[in-house]
Amino acid sequence: MDKLMITGGTPLNGELRISGAKNAALPILAGTLLSDTPISVGNVPHLLDITTTLELLGRMGVGLTVDEKLNVEVDPTAIKSFTAPYDLVKTMRASILVLGPLVAKFGRAEVSLPGGCAIGGRPVNLHLAGLAQMGAEIEVRNGYIHAKAKRLKGCRLVLDLVTVTGTENLMMAATLAEGTTIIENAAREPEVVDLARFLNMMGANIQGAGTDVLVIEGVDSLSANGQNYRVMPDRIEAGTYLVAGAMTGGKVKLKDVRSDILDAVLQKLRESGAKIVTTEDTIELDMDGQRPHSVSLRTAPYPAFPTDMQAQFMALNAVADGVAVITETIFENRFMHVQEMQRMGADITVESNTAIIRGKPQLNAAPVMATDLRASASLVLAALVAEGQTVVDRIYHIDRGYECIEEKLAQLGAEIRRVPQ
Repeated sequence: MDKLMITGGTPLNGELRISGAKNAALPILAGTLLSDTPISVGNVPHLLDITTTLELLGRMGVGLTVDEKLNVEVDPTAIKSFTAPYDLVKTMRASILVLGPLVAKFGRAEVSLPGGCAIGGRPVNLHLAGLAQMGAEIEVRNGYIHAKAKRLKGCRLVLDLVTVTGTENLMMAATLAEGTTIIENAAREPEVVDLARFLNMMGANIQGAGTDVLVIEGVDSLSANGQNYRVMPDRIEAGTYLVAGAMTGGKVKLKDVRSDILDAVLQKLRESGAKIVTTEDTIELDMDGQRPHSVSLRTAPYPAFPTDMQAQFMALNAVADGVAVITETIFENRFMHVQEMQRMGADITVESNTAIIRGKPQLNAAPVMATDLRASASLVLAALVAEGQTVVDRIYHIDRGYECIEEKLAQLGAEIRRVPQ
């Protein structure tokens, strides 16, 4: 198990290219199962979760060709198995996204229940209830979801909670259902929009992506027709590197990025004192060597402040000038990074789902342990401004969602290296 060794105190300066979005690539790869023909997906990030998804598709018999730029050609016509086994699903909850496509296209699926999650329970009951309303017979036994249907039927689905993966699973299932499906209280995230755009490219008829009501007219078949699809840039990776620049008093320019899907994050960075200039595909942040101001925030579904950026702003507030209050409304266990930051000298008090952070001019290096994907990123950020050398352990969490994080930070001047256990 690798570790990261980071010596803090260097302002970050330079340019970076942002990778494709993990949270868009995963459902899009699942969505390739709906196609009658091979399909090519580009700008796929080189991440552990992507590798897991490709292994899952490969075990089903799906043909896969990956080139050196991680463009993935998927041939779903070779599929032989309709099972997503526990040994893969347990490492990545997004594996549940094959459920909707398998039932819609092949009429059956056996998908392991995802099990627990470090940042809180993310139940799949909304996925199952929606598929049942569309006519699927669903039984949960021996830890597996068994689903079958001759052909799903369109219907009106009202989601009890805003759920990104639930919206994506049901939207994919509805593309091949008979008739019209309306999904109300749908997730509005840009990654949901990217999936809808991908499905529409294959001939699906999805209206309303980016709003809370999706209308899907079912079609008889989907086909790539030789087209390639390019995954959108990763807004969370972009936000993480912008926070790194802000915390260190640096100047960072991101390329291959979209500012229009980062409004809430950019607003908070401006509040912290950052000067930000955007173009169609670049974002430049300049702190002019200054210490950031504290910024309070509350997480909520898109377009509000993303829960996936909460831990990074916790790290920023730990070294900011002032006192900040962060309220987490999405996941109940998403403050596990607090204990590790406290080991580095951060002054953070947690009361239920709220954290009060009193900024300090300096953190101190300490051995810390990553507990989940975004928490691990926040510890790396804290290490960038800590006095001394910090060792971040269990970084396989980081590798699930950040492509070559140590190489990218080193490109900006950070003193960081990966060492084997």
